[in-house]
This record gives sequence, C-alpha cells and structure tokens, in this order.
Amino acid sequence: MSRNYKFHNPEGLYFVSFAVVEWLDVFTRKQYKNILLDSLSFCQKQKGMEIIAWCIMTNHVHLVFRSVKGQHPALLLGDFKRFTSKAVVKAIQNNPRESRKEFLLEQFKKAAEKSSNVDSHQFWRHDNKPIELWSNKVIQEKVSYVHNNPVEAGLVFKPQDYVYSSATDYAGGKGLLDNIIVFQYFG
Repeated sequence: MSRNYKFHNPEGLYFVSFAVVEWLDVFTRKQYKNILLDSLSFCQKQKGMEIIAWCIMTNHVHLVFRSVKGQHPALLLGDFKRFTSKAVVKAIQNNPRESRKEFLLEQFKKAAEKSSNVDSHQFWRHDNKPIELWSNKVIQEKVSYVHNNPVEAGLVFKPQDYVYSSATDYAGGKGLLDNIIVFQYFG
C-alpha cells in the first residue's frame, strides 16, 4: 500500500471508503445496514469516533471521521470493520429469508482463502485508502462527494432524500445517527 494511503496523523480528519469483497451488494437489506448503523453509533459513544459525514451504499461505505479519545484512527476503523464483518456474516448465515446466502458465504470463503490474515470469511476488502483532509475546501469536497454518491448511483434525486447517509443532517433534518458534527464551510 502506498505511503499516501495510511493514517499518519492520529488526530487528523480522514475520508475513507471501504467495500465488500468482490463489490457484492450486501447492503440491499435493511437488517445488514442496521448492523453498520449500530456499530457506528457504538463507535461514536464508546470509542471516540467523531463522524462528520457518512453514507452506506449497497456494496461500500464512505466515512469522514476522526478519533477523539486517543485511539489511533487505523485501530478504530479496524475494530469497526472486524466487528461488522463478523456480525453481517452471522446475520446472513442466520437469515432464513436470505435467497443469496450460499452464494454470498461462498464468495466470503473464497476471499478468505486468498488472505493470510482471515480465518473463515472475509467480508470487507482490505483497502481503505484513508485520505487526511487538510483544508476547509477539501473537507467540503469530500462531504459533498459522500452525500452525492446516492444521487450519482441514481438512487435519489437529492442527497437528503437518501436515508442511509448524513445528508439529512446537513439539510437541517435529523438523520439516523446521533451526534453528527455538521461541517461548516468557511471558503
């Protein structure tokens, strides 16, 4: 991995994107998205994850966040990904209505076989490509990118209409996560 894609500043604000292996559309079901929401909420309350922007798409997640309780952001994100990986795979295994169960579990197994640090199922791809955000302009660009992702994908006409993102918070409403730090752009 390039030196440009690491968490160098433990107090920095970062933009990260991470995807399900093979870009599988797992988050088409509310049950699986809610696992991510619950984990993000836990990380906010218990682990010091300050979230500026977020969006859960069908096969990937975007976050703008920082660590405010001294835990290195790489460790914080790693904890989040480890927990959600296990929780979502377990939810798929235990979901009697999951029509794609065998296919998804087989893909996660194949991905794990190619990885030296995963035991049975690899859910997330290993590349996060964290980018430290160093100016108001860059922060605004990344927040806009995160919120416009569902618009670009053709899921909604306006960012604030997509439920699984912080765009509602930025439009003056109340989104699904508490304690979102709405970034104020001062050009």
